[in-house]
Amino acid sequence: MVAAAAQKPARHARGGSARYIRSHWRLLLRVTGQDLRLRHAGSLIGLGWVALGPLLILGVYSAIYLEVFTVRGANPIGLDGFPYVLYIFCGLVPYLSVAEGLGRGVGSVIANKAVLNNTVYPIDLAPVQTALGAQAVMLVGMPLVILGAILTGYADWTILAVPIVVALMLIWLVGMNWILSMLNVAFRDLQNLITVILMILLVASPFAYTTAQLPSVVRPIVWLNPFAYFVIAFQHLIMRGEFPAAWQVVVLVLMPIGTFVLGSWFFANAKGVLLDYV
Repeated sequence: MVAAAAQKPARHARGGSARYIRSHWRLLLRVTGQDLRLRHAGSLIGLGWVALGPLLILGVYSAIYLEVFTVRGANPIGLDGFPYVLYIFCGLVPYLSVAEGLGRGVGSVIANKAVLNNTVYPIDLAPVQTALGAQAVMLVGMPLVILGAILTGYADWTILAVPIVVALMLIWLVGMNWILSMLNVAFRDLQNLITVILMILLVASPFAYTTAQLPSVVRPIVWLNPFAYFVIAFQHLIMRGEFPAAWQVVVLVLMPIGTFVLGSWFFANAKGVLLDYV
């Protein structure tokens, strides 16, 4: 009996938390949609805030870079006016999505403790749900950036690879949410530190500059930032009409997959111990 009981958690963790995505994907999509509606319930615009919120933020950034900073003519990228803003938006739009996903994802297990013993909707899906909900920003902002690149003549056939990068970013975000949400159960300070972490991601991501323009002692900080690889990929594919360097592509593919697999394994194996602290 003792041996059988000891083997039960191992069998339960087999396949990791990712197995629930395969078996519950319809329920996951339905709950994600319901969560988006509930978050905006009672407001005059309702789900319209999913689109209006990112548009307002992008509008403010446009005004800042075009008027306040008067980014016309010479700038670090070699682009003028609106194309330079589009170049920045190639990284800013994904950042808004990742910031929302990580910001809500880190506390997703604690926020959903009511479903800890729910066999219909496993707690493993709560971090995935927040990552999916954050993609609403991408669905609104990225088509506008691509449309702008097409209208300004900067788009090339490489733009077809953008959905692949979006998918890689999503699986990276899911993996990070699995890891951070479970760590937050034991270390509640992580939920407060996430704001600082997101600020570091913002500063250490090459939105308006290239890594070649940085001092050699600073560049490793950018390359240690996992989100920087997504920013560079979007900028190259949308506004430069080329692929990133080969080594960057390798990192861009292996890093999300590795994070997803590690997160799936960690959440499935740690929840039997850490969920007692929720």
